Amino acid sequence: MTDPQAIQPSALDQLPDRDPEETAEWQASLDAVAKAAGPHRAAYLMRRTLERAEGNGIALPKLLETDYVNTIPTAAEPSAPGDEEMERKITAWNRWNAAAMVSRGSKHGVGGHIATFASAAWLYETGFNHFFKGKERDGSGDQLYIQGHASPGIYARAFLDGRLTEQHLDNFRQEAGGNGLPSYPHPRRLPWLWEFPTVSMGLGPLSAIYQARFNRYLTNRGIKDVSASHVWAFLGDGEMDEPESTAALALASREGLDNLTFVINCNLQRLDGPVRANFKIVQELEAQFRGAGWNVVKSLWGSAWDELFQLDTTGALVRRLREVPDAQVQTYQTRDAAYIRHDFFGKDPALVEMAKLLSDDRILECFHLSRGGHEARKVYAAYKAAVEFKGAPTVILAQTVKGHTLGEGFASKNANHQMKKLSVDEFKTMRDLLELPIKDSDFVDGVVPYGHPGADAPEVRYLQERRAALGGPAPARRTHALAPLPAPAEKTFASFDKGSGSQNLATTMAFVRLIKDLVRDKETGRRWVPIVPDEARTFGMESLFPSLGIYSPKGQTYEPVDRDQLMYYKEAKNGQILNEGITEAGSMADFIAASTAYSTHGETMIPFYIFYSMFGWQRTADQMWQLGDQLGRGFLVGATAGRTTLTGEGLQHADGHSPVIAATNPAALSYDPAFAYEVATIVKDGLRRMYGAADPGVDQNVFYYLTVYNEPMPQPAKPSASGVDEGIVKGLYRFNTAESAGVDVAAANAPRIQLLGSGTAIHWALAAQKLLAEEWGVAADVWSATSWTELRRDALEADAALLRGEERVPYVRQALQGAEGPVLAVSDYMRQVPDQIAQWVEQDYSSLGADGFGLSDTRAAARRHFGVDAQSIVVAALAQLARRGEVKATSVKEARERYGL
Repeated sequence: MTDPQAIQPSALDQLPDRDPEETAEWQASLDAVAKAAGPHRAAYLMRRTLERAEGNGIALPKLLETDYVNTIPTAAEPSAPGDEEMERKITAWNRWNAAAMVSRGSKHGVGGHIATFASAAWLYETGFNHFFKGKERDGSGDQLYIQGHASPGIYARAFLDGRLTEQHLDNFRQEAGGNGLPSYPHPRRLPWLWEFPTVSMGLGPLSAIYQARFNRYLTNRGIKDVSASHVWAFLGDGEMDEPESTAALALASREGLDNLTFVINCNLQRLDGPVRANFKIVQELEAQFRGAGWNVVKSLWGSAWDELFQLDTTGALVRRLREVPDAQVQTYQTRDAAYIRHDFFGKDPALVEMAKLLSDDRILECFHLSRGGHEARKVYAAYKAAVEFKGAPTVILAQTVKGHTLGEGFASKNANHQMKKLSVDEFKTMRDLLELPIKDSDFVDGVVPYGHPGADAPEVRYLQERRAALGGPAPARRTHALAPLPAPAEKTFASFDKGSGSQNLATTMAFVRLIKDLVRDKETGRRWVPIVPDEARTFGMESLFPSLGIYSPKGQTYEPVDRDQLMYYKEAKNGQILNEGITEAGSMADFIAASTAYSTHGETMIPFYIFYSMFGWQRTADQMWQLGDQLGRGFLVGATAGRTTLTGEGLQHADGHSPVIAATNPAALSYDPAFAYEVATIVKDGLRRMYGAADPGVDQNVFYYLTVYNEPMPQPAKPSASGVDEGIVKGLYRFNTAESAGVDVAAANAPRIQLLGSGTAIHWALAAQKLLAEEWGVAADVWSATSWTELRRDALEADAALLRGEERVPYVRQALQGAEGPVLAVSDYMRQVPDQIAQWVEQDYSSLGADGFGLSDTRAAARRHFGVDAQSIVVAALAQLARRGEVKATSVKEARERYGL
C-alpha cells in the first residue's frame, strides 16, 4: 500500500483545511478499508461516496468512467409498451430483406453492407415503434441521422411498410435506370425518404449537434416552435475516430441540448478490425462524453447476464469485464465454452467457482448473443432515459455484435464489413433462426427471395399503426408548399448602381452594407441567418451586433466591457447572428441546418456564411458536398479573397484556388465579382432563384459562392449598356472599350486586344488598358468575368445539346463574338480558374494567374512576384500581339526592360 506521506501534493493542498484532524480520520478510514478488504473494496466505497455527493448537489468533479455494466439496472428498467413479439417478427423481416437485398445486388457487382444493420436492428426498430416522431403533425417531427452503412435495413422497413417495392430493392445501388435506391442516405437521390446525408462519416454527428442547436435557435427567435422535435444521431463506434464526430460535444453540453441523443452502435469493430483492440472503446467514449458534460447511458449486456451479475458477490465479474480488451471480447464471440471458461473465468478464483454454476449453453448465450443493443427492453429503457433527461444531451452506448443473426461466418469477423452476401444454406439457417415462414421452394435458381407477410398481415398493420400514432412514416423528407419570399425593395440593390464616387470601398464592405439593408427588410429581414466564425470585426460586421444580437440560449448574463460604445458586443436569447468562434466546420454545420429549414421545418431561412476565403473550401469542402447533397440554399461568402489582396498574412492565408474547388461542386454557383454593383446584382438574382417563384426547369436547390475582397478601391457606376445584368449573372460582360474608357490611342487602326478580368484583377486590367494605349499604341477592351465556372457550365450544356442535334452557342462565344484581337484573361487565382473557358473562346486565348504558394509582402510586390500586375499584363498582351505580327517583336523585350520585369 502506498505510504500516505509519499502522496504528491495536489490542488487540495492549496485549500484551507478547517479541521485537519477530521480530514486525517477520513484518510485513515480509507487506509483501513484498503488494508482489511483490499483496494477494490476501497475503490467501491469511494465511488459510492462520490455518487451520493453528486446526488446531494455537492459540487465535485464527476467520475469519467463507470463500471463496464448497464447504467440502468434490470430492476429499474421500465416496462416497454406495445407487443414485443410482434416487434420481433417485424425486425426479423427487416433483417432478412436487408440481407437479401445486398446479396442479390452483389451478383451485379454493386456491393453493399450487411453486418452493420444486423448489429443495430433493434436500435432502429425500438425507435421507430416508440420514439421517432413523424412529420404529419407539426411538419417537423424528429430529425433522424441514420448511420450510412445501415441503409439496407431502413429500405427493408420501408418495403415492409409499403413505401418501397421489390423493384426498388432490386435496384439497390443501381440508380441510372430509375426506381433505384442510393447506397447511403442521400436526399438529392431519394428526396422523399432521406433528410440527412451521413456519409462521409463524421459529418452526421457534427451536423446533428448543430441541427439540435438550430432547432433551439428557431424556437428562441420566434420563427417556429420546434421544441417538440428531437434529434437522433445513429453512429458507429469506429466512426467516432473522425475528428468531426467529437468536435462539438462541448457546444452541445454548454447549451444544454437535451433535444439531442447520440446512439452509438458499439459493436467494437470498424472496417478492418477492432476499434480499440487493446483497450475498451465504450469506456473511452464514456469518459470523453462525460468529460464534455453529456449524460451517458450504457446498455451493454442482455438479460442472460442477469444471473451472472447476481452470482458476483465479490465484484470479480465486474472487475474482469473492465480489464478484458475489446479484441478479446470479439474472440469470445467466436470460441467455444471451454475456451471462455479457461480464458475469461480462469483468471480469478472467484470466477472459477462462478463458472462451475453455469452450463456451457448459458456461457455461450451470454458471450455469443446477449448484448444490451439486441434486446428491445434494454434499448427501450435507454431511449426513455435519454428523452426524459433534462439539461444536457445524452449519448447511449449500446453494445452489439456486428453481423448478429447472420451466422457464424459473419458474427464478429474482422472482414464482415466487406462481406456482401450469404450462401443459400446460410440464408436458410438465418431463416430458421428468425422463424420466418419462407419455404425452400421459394429459393428459385439459387436466388434468395424477399419476404413479406402481406399488406394486411398483423405485422404490417402493427407497424403502420405505431407510425400513425407517432405522426407518420419515418424517415421522411417533406417538400412543403411554401409561398415564394417577396423580393426586397429594388432600391436596396439599385443604390449600388451609382458607384462610390471618390470613396474607396472594398467589395467585402459592399456586401456587408447590402446585408445591413436586407436584414432590415420588413418582409424577409428576420429570415436572414448571418453566420461568422469569430471574424465579424475583420469583415466590418460589428455594427450588426447591437441591432441584431448574437444568439445565445442564455442571453447576456454579464455586462460587456464595451457596453458604453455604440457597437457593443450584444448577446441575446433571440439574437440573429450565429458567431461560432474559431470553427469553420461548426459554421458550415450551422449553414446546412439553416439552408435546409425550408424542408426540415417548413420555414424558409436565408443563411449567409462569411469567412476567410482560404479557410472555406480548402478546410470544409466535404461539408460543401454535404450541403449540396442535402439540397441546401444560401450564400457562402469567401471574404478577404484572392492570392495577393491579403497583405502580410503569407501563404497560409493566400487563397489562389477556392474557385477551382467550388467548380467541382455541381450545386455551387461560383462568382468572383469585381464591383459593388455586381455583388448586389448577384445577390438579387440568388434571392430570386433560390427563394422566389420557381422557374420551370431551373433547379432551386443550389447555393451561391461569392469571393469578395478587402482592398478598398473606387467603385464605378454600373454601365448603362443593355445586357449588363444578364452578363453579370451569366458570367461575362464588356465593362468598357478603349474608346469609352477615354484612353488616347494614337493610330486609328491600332492593334486591339480583349482583357478579361475577374474580382480585384479587373483593376490591374484597367491600369494595363491605359498603359497599352498611352505607351504602346494598343487599344484594349476590358471585360468583367464574374463567373468563369458558370461560363464553363453553360458551354458544357451547349456541347451536350449539340450532341443531341440541337443548335446552341455557348454564352461566352456569343458575348465575345466579333471582338477584335486576341483574348488575355487574368485573375487573382491560379490560371486554372480562367482557363476553364479556353476551349470555347474563338479568338487566340492566353491567361495570367497567381500560381504557386502565396507569400508575405505588399500587394504590389506580390502581384509583381506572380506576374499579374498591370505591367505584367502589358508585357503578356504585347507578346500575344507580337505572335500575330500586330506589334514589333522587340516591343516585348523593351516593355520587360522598361518595367523591370
